[in-house]
Amino acid sequence: MPQAVDFLRKLPALALNAVLPPRCLSCGELVERSGALCGPCWSDVVFLAPPHCACCGLPFEFDMGPDALCGACTRARPAYERARAVMRYNDASKRLILGFKHGDRTEGAPAFGAWLARAGAALIAEADLIVPVPLHRWRLLTRRYNQAALLAHALGRETGLPVVSDLLVRRRFTPPQGRLSLAARERNVAGAFAVKPARAGYLDGRRVLLIDDVLTTGATVSACARTLRRGGVASVEVLVLARVLRA
Repeated sequence: MPQAVDFLRKLPALALNAVLPPRCLSCGELVERSGALCGPCWSDVVFLAPPHCACCGLPFEFDMGPDALCGACTRARPAYERARAVMRYNDASKRLILGFKHGDRTEGAPAFGAWLARAGAALIAEADLIVPVPLHRWRLLTRRYNQAALLAHALGRETGLPVVSDLLVRRRFTPPQGRLSLAARERNVAGAFAVKPARAGYLDGRRVLLIDDVLTTGATVSACARTLRRGGVASVEVLVLARVLRA
């Protein structure tokens, strides 16, 4: 009897796979189950793990101790307490993320949520709620979904932590950051974020886990963290799907 019940639960997924066979989230090749990578794409993704900077999560070549900081964090601590990432942003993860972000490959969200849960276990253990980096309403209208919000909700389902997807709002439309320098990025997002007045009660003394897809210079998440701190949170930590590592 339990086997029959289990089969019935799996029947919708089996029927869907028969009509639309699952494909690799990156290259589109057929795979065994939905939300997976094929062998070659999996091997091309560089998953990040210790040793790393205790603050920003920058990978270290050698283990320098649990409290070791990178040069940048030693010179000036960021606006957030800690940041962690699932993988390095390289050609393989770029295809994966761009498909998710711009190519409607949103079926990857559950897998990404599981990856985030593993990479950010230490941050999740101390968090009270999950908040995604917001999109401006005009960009949300053209893109139709906020990839950071999809990641946040996938992580919430994995961990049981509450997700407040509209706690932060992007009150000013900002040009894409891709080709901007660090200083230009910081100017671009200065004053761009605010706490939604109706959600202000969520902040007092809370420990926020901020979610985004890619960490490049940290300008965007730092601007969000400063906004949350002014709103009264106890701490802000950052968890992203990928981070850029400068050579």
